[in-house]
Amino acid sequence: MEFKRLTDTLSVSPQITVADMPAIRAAGYRAIICNRPDGEGADQPTFAEIEAAALEYGIAAHYLPIESGAIRDDHYVAFADLTQKLGKPVLAYCRTGMRSATLWGLSKASSTPLPEILSVAQLAGYDLRGMTRRIVNGGKAPLQVSTASHDIVIVGAGAAGLATAASLLARDKLLDIAVIDPADTHYYQPGWTMVGGGIFQPQTTARQMAAVLPRNVHWIKAGVAAFEPDDHAVILEGCRVVKYQRLIVCPGLKLDWGAIAGLPETLGRNGVTSNYRYDLAPYTWSLVRNMKQGRALFTQPAMPIKCAGAPQKAMYLSSDHWLRTGRLQDIDVQMYNAGAVLFGVADYVPALMEHVERYNIDLNFGYNLAQIDGPNKRATFRRALQDGTFESITREFDMIHVVPPQKAPDFIRVSPLADQTGWVDVDPSTLRHKTFPDVFALGDVINAPNAKTAAAARKQAPVVAHNVLASLGKAQGLAAYDGYGSCPLTVARGKIVLAEFLYGGKLAPSFPEWLIDGKRPSRLAWLLKERILPMVYWRAMLRGREWLAKPEIVG
Repeated sequence: MEFKRLTDTLSVSPQITVADMPAIRAAGYRAIICNRPDGEGADQPTFAEIEAAALEYGIAAHYLPIESGAIRDDHYVAFADLTQKLGKPVLAYCRTGMRSATLWGLSKASSTPLPEILSVAQLAGYDLRGMTRRIVNGGKAPLQVSTASHDIVIVGAGAAGLATAASLLARDKLLDIAVIDPADTHYYQPGWTMVGGGIFQPQTTARQMAAVLPRNVHWIKAGVAAFEPDDHAVILEGCRVVKYQRLIVCPGLKLDWGAIAGLPETLGRNGVTSNYRYDLAPYTWSLVRNMKQGRALFTQPAMPIKCAGAPQKAMYLSSDHWLRTGRLQDIDVQMYNAGAVLFGVADYVPALMEHVERYNIDLNFGYNLAQIDGPNKRATFRRALQDGTFESITREFDMIHVVPPQKAPDFIRVSPLADQTGWVDVDPSTLRHKTFPDVFALGDVINAPNAKTAAAARKQAPVVAHNVLASLGKAQGLAAYDGYGSCPLTVARGKIVLAEFLYGGKLAPSFPEWLIDGKRPSRLAWLLKERILPMVYWRAMLRGREWLAKPEIVG
């Protein structure tokens, strides 16, 4: 971990972890300030985890969360007041350190010459030149001006964003494309279930962003603050503006850990884990491997969520390990599902139920996880009753795998692009925005009624690429997305129920039944998940090679 010094009493850094606390203490810091809201990234520990670890080392922790790209005047005033009050050596952090450095720069705008602010920040590795107008303005936000313009702007460099950029360039190498994303690391998130099951090593699911971005794409490493679709503009942090001819929106979704009382404080300890976070998936495997007896709970929140089968995958792989090691008879496995059915496509339920019965899993439907008491290892669930009231039950646990509620990112939910529920409002076939014809969207952030999976994004990316070019007069006809989604349900180590379906739950197998019968557990489907799909992801999907994903042109 590198601490970047701005003044004698203030340094900034990228996201810290619990493991960094000894180094932070040894470096002389006696207070930390978190400028990053919880739930911003899948590899991000919560502030509660950081605070608990800091207290163990005698370090005061303060929470001043700032949405990426949305620093208001009162934010830097509060930052200045807090750092002045603390006095002692302080370490402020966010995703990359940029927000913290920006807060410092703005707080000094009225008392320090511009060249000195820029020079100090530059020496620390932060370029605040994009804030020049605001710093000159005493820290107050000036009128917005355009600083960049591109033919196509893509918000989000996850699976959907990079696949779409690659598919566009595969069709026209001369396109001027910019991708906006502040993250340094790109994750193969479908692999985290396998990490939690002890099959993959976590590092195999992560690569540096610079290594996976398509060539000739402009990477704008910044957070998005707002959209102005009437003016064809995206507003970035520091009041920078990026203009576009066509906008593609795919920033993923937000994991709302804070929606469950007590959860942020106990994640990664007390037997509380989740495969939905990069740094916690190995803890899942540690808990499973070391559990000899007791009760294991698995939860699933209300839809929509990323990969609706993932909560079950964790449960089946864990149960299979306990069965293989002769411990399952001493472990009480229970699932609490906010929904009313085991899986949304009924054709796959019989095969899943065979494994539920094989592992003697107690299924409970209609229950939402409401609260966790980590130290006492108790989970409280709520269920709506027919008379409109609610009942609560509390269950003790030795291990609990939690899937948090999920929603669109905050900057999406408050934007003109969102529908009443907060998701980007698109035509489910063309993936074009229903109100703004120059805007397209795909991936987890859209309101189309498809499963939110990487397989869906793989099918959507070529559709969006074709339709964007058609809208620019560079392609003929319209491509249609049929709602395809795939969920390889790992019912046991070495066996997968390969669920594939379209809008409305219509089955859509990619292989003949004699090769892979998706309604039955298959060894070949497991090999597809373990060996083939990661290679397809890194070497095909992110490079514009549309294996089994060519779009249908409908007119």
